[in-house]
Formats: sequence, C-alpha cells, structure tokens
Amino acid sequence: MAKTATKSAKAKAAPKAAEKPAAKAVKAPAAKISAKAAAKPAAAKTKAKPAKKPGVRLSMLRPSVNNMTVRVFARAAGLDAAETDAWGHTRSPEFLARNPAHLTPMIEDKGLPRGVLWESCAIMQYLSNKHGLEKFYPKAPAKRAMIDSAMFYLVGTLYPYIARATYPALGFPQYAGEVGHSDAHPDRKSEAQKAAEAAIAEPLEVFHSFFRDGKPFIGGKNPSIADIRLAATLEFLAVIDYTLPKWAKEYMAALEKKLGKAYAEPAGDVRGYIAHVRSQAKA
Repeated sequence: MAKTATKSAKAKAAPKAAEKPAAKAVKAPAAKISAKAAAKPAAAKTKAKPAKKPGVRLSMLRPSVNNMTVRVFARAAGLDAAETDAWGHTRSPEFLARNPAHLTPMIEDKGLPRGVLWESCAIMQYLSNKHGLEKFYPKAPAKRAMIDSAMFYLVGTLYPYIARATYPALGFPQYAGEVGHSDAHPDRKSEAQKAAEAAIAEPLEVFHSFFRDGKPFIGGKNPSIADIRLAATLEFLAVIDYTLPKWAKEYMAALEKKLGKAYAEPAGDVRGYIAHVRSQAKA
C-alpha cells in the first residue's frame, strides 16, 4: 500500500515540476500519504494477537474416564490446556513431590495455593470459577447446588459401583479393603462384581428422574460439568456389556453431538482401550 500511494503522488506532481510552488505542493501530500501508510502497518501490528500459550498444564491417563472428564471439559470450554501423559510416572519422585496423592487428572496452575489440583470435579469447578464459565457451572446458588449434588452423588454412590463392576475387566487395581483387592476365592470376587453391577440401575435412574427431570441435560439445555462427569463415567460400562436404559443411550448420544470433537476425541482413547481389553479377553 505504501509503494502504490507514493507512485500516485509522484504522478500527480509531475506536470507541476516546472513551477516554484511545486516542491511545497508535493511535500504536503507526500507527508500525509506517508503518515497514513506508516500508520497502517502499526495498526496491523496492534491487531495481531500473539500465539496463545497454555494457561493450564494437565497430567492425565488416556484410558481413564476420570481423566477423560477434564479433557472433555477443557476442550468444550475452549481452554488451552497442555496435556502430558502421566502413564507410568505418577509414582516418580518428581510427580510425588508435587502430588503426594499420585492421582490424575492433575492440573498445574499458578493461581493455586500449592500450584496443583487433582480430582476431576474439583478441577472443573475451579476452572469454571476462574474463567467465569457459567454455561457449564452456573453461579446462581440453587442451580449450582443441583450440579454439585449430582457430581457428589456420582462420585460417592454411582461411581464406586461402576468401579467394582468394571475394574476387574479393565485390569485396574481395586481399592484396599474390597473383595476384588483381597485374596478371596475367585468365586467371591465374581459375586461381588455381579452385585455391584446389579446395584448400578438404582442410582443411575436417580439421574434420569431427579437430576434431569425431563430436561435434555442436568444443566438444562446445555451440558454442565455434572453431565460431562456422568457421560464419561458411563463409558466404562461397555467393557462388561452393561445394557444401558434407552434414556441413557440417548442422553450420551445427545451430549456427544452437542460437544462434538471436544467429547469424541478423549472418548476415543477410552473406547480404544476398552476395545483392546475386550480383544485380549477373547484371544
């Protein structure tokens, strides 16, 4: 633009070259054009945004639905999270120095008192509060209370049943004190696994009849952090061929459609792991 404008100015000035005032006449427009031309690149520079750097570092395990939860949320919320696969490193001295609980998902963020935070629900709550993501975690006390209640009910009641029913098939270690972790006879372990599987239906129905209450999602028209946590949790049931009720299948499909790649990509890692486990069991 600057070169074109200068040529144009010279062309206009050419017929007046013999006149004495010509020098002044040329200088004024040239100076104006020059100023405009110089201003344009400057404006362009101010408009150009620097490359976005990840504000949050996320340590995760790809086969885990707990980790999938935060991975889905970060994508759906448009947060620029840098993921690190912590498989095989959660017991390393470096990891334990930051996270003595050796749990994932774990985020690292300068705003945190200890610099790190684990537990999927706590991570989503923190990031929603920090970035004002009311779409996923409303500020209104009553609405927020329902989201919190759904998540705590899931973590405290539904997820333990799902873990007991699926972890043996997934090859994940079970919790100390449980039959699946003990030296009990395989028949007893199998009985405990079946009992947990049978117990899933009741709390699952609570999400349908109470927390959703006729709405597409727990959060209403849009998925909340509780919805992301629930849908991710239900992914594990595929490993034991659990028959989900019709509403749950439609609910998961609707959530994946709503979130698109944000859900599908992390879910692909979990589904891929489940497919691998199933193929190994058949071999």
